[in-house]
Amino acid sequence: METTYYLAVDIGASSGRHMLSHLEDGKLVLEEIYRFPNGMTEKNGHKVWDVERLFAEILNGMKQCVRLGKIPHSMGIDTWAVDYVLLDGQGRRIGDAAAYRDGRTQGMDEKVYAHITEEELYRRTGIQKQIFNTIYQLAAVKEQHPKWLEQADCLLMMPDYFHFLLTGKKVQEYTNATTTQLVSPVTKDWDEQLIRQLGYPRRLFQEIRMPGYELGSLRGEIQKEVGFSCKVILPPTRWLGRPRRWRRCQRRRKRRSISAPAHGRSWEPNG
Repeated sequence: METTYYLAVDIGASSGRHMLSHLEDGKLVLEEIYRFPNGMTEKNGHKVWDVERLFAEILNGMKQCVRLGKIPHSMGIDTWAVDYVLLDGQGRRIGDAAAYRDGRTQGMDEKVYAHITEEELYRRTGIQKQIFNTIYQLAAVKEQHPKWLEQADCLLMMPDYFHFLLTGKKVQEYTNATTTQLVSPVTKDWDEQLIRQLGYPRRLFQEIRMPGYELGSLRGEIQKEVGFSCKVILPPTRWLGRPRRWRRCQRRRKRRSISAPAHGRSWEPNG
């Protein structure tokens, strides 16, 4: 029987890797096939991500699948949270992909709290305050580069941007969208009232889809470059469980009861 492979591209703030998985005798086999460095760069006095290089590395890792003769049935990309890109109506990026450690959000919490209190914001979104949350990053853009928001047709979180480059489809994966602090945990959709209060253009925020959603296949030009086609699936990028103490208890229960052997050792799910 032909082996079915699945490709996960996991990109963090300091490195990225391509992991292939398949089932073998009831065991999940994981194989790292490509790794590359990542890091923030300085440009015009700001910390930014080199998204062009990152996408080139994503494609390089996909080409490695061909060299190994292990073509994935499907793939998905996971990155860090809160950071995003703005695109115009032609899908061209507006400005640089600013990094969460950039200092432009200093004082932006007070700009937000002029429209909604910190307590009410937490009540509405359930997201802990971090000055680099997308809500404050957008406040910085509104303050420092208002024309960018006027020109922008959409906002995509980092993994959604890479998925767009692969497929041409613009959607927002739910778990990462919540880190914007602009999503309602009740409706599991954008908080329309909050977005209006803050004066952010509603058109920026794309349709939210849940993890596991099949986005589509690779664009033709991507297929030609990497040498194959596959489905692109939205993976969950964040854990949205119960409070921390409950999560620790659940991790212990998982490790006792549902670890799965892989390559002769226990593979334990990350809680």
